[in-house]
Amino acid sequence: MFEALNLSCVRDERTLFIGLSFTVEPGEMVQIEGQNGAGKTSLLRILAGLSLPDVGEVRWQGENTRRQRDIFHQQLLFLGHQPGIKSVLTAYENLAFYQSVDGKTDADAIYQALEHVGLLGYEDVTVAQMSAGQQRRVALARLWLTRAPLWILDEPLTAIDKQGVATLIALFEQHAERGGMVLLTTHQDLQGVNRNLRKLRLTSESHVY
Repeated sequence: MFEALNLSCVRDERTLFIGLSFTVEPGEMVQIEGQNGAGKTSLLRILAGLSLPDVGEVRWQGENTRRQRDIFHQQLLFLGHQPGIKSVLTAYENLAFYQSVDGKTDADAIYQALEHVGLLGYEDVTVAQMSAGQQRRVALARLWLTRAPLWILDEPLTAIDKQGVATLIALFEQHAERGGMVLLTTHQDLQGVNRNLRKLRLTSESHVY
């Protein structure tokens, strides 16, 4: 189980959220909503352990994630606004490096992941030569390669065509059906996509879920 306990976040003397608590159980998808500037990205970075809350803590399997940082990050896939890939490497090399961190090498899986994101045939193109949208898709291809149970995704459907959005949503559902957990921000309407989808709306008021 993944837990946020009494989280508060202040940025530039502005309170983004306060007293935010919620849990995510295996098999659940949680869509975080809020106006621009409500703190969605700040919350995701706190949940992923990339930023510290002003108050509160994040727990994974009942333990504070700061006390088990390496274990937690081995079981987490975080995709933020930046693609998090190396511009001097090709699409294939980036994904092969990602696989190696997980202790395996599977060329067929890489080609299949690139096909899922519409980049088959671009495997030998360096990321620096790709458009911003293509770079984003290289990063998204990691979703087909990861064994991490917890996915935290910041606007993963941005700049993706209709077919690509449908493919990604189906993947999110499959991951949840296998007992995985998905937290994401998106402007897409996901209502009715998955019976285990929950929505959490950020305001500056206290939240307890």
